[in-house]
Amino acid sequence: MSASKRQVGGNHYCDMKIGVSEFVVANKVGWLEANVIKYVCRHSQKGGAMDIDKAKHYLDLILEAHYPNE
Repeated sequence: MSASKRQVGGNHYCDMKIGVSEFVVANKVGWLEANVIKYVCRHSQKGGAMDIDKAKHYLDLILEAHYPNE
């Protein structure tokens, strides 16, 4: 089985029509943005509110890195 078709450490991405990693690679999404997508996509099946807090943290990192004066 190819690496893109299997998940190590759970099954919280298995029911998605498009895998997060597949989407990120196909759209050349940056690392910070990819983590936002990852945590938002999995919160209801894995990390709950903590995953939403992680997504918010990555959004704050994006704001600091790309929009420091806004």
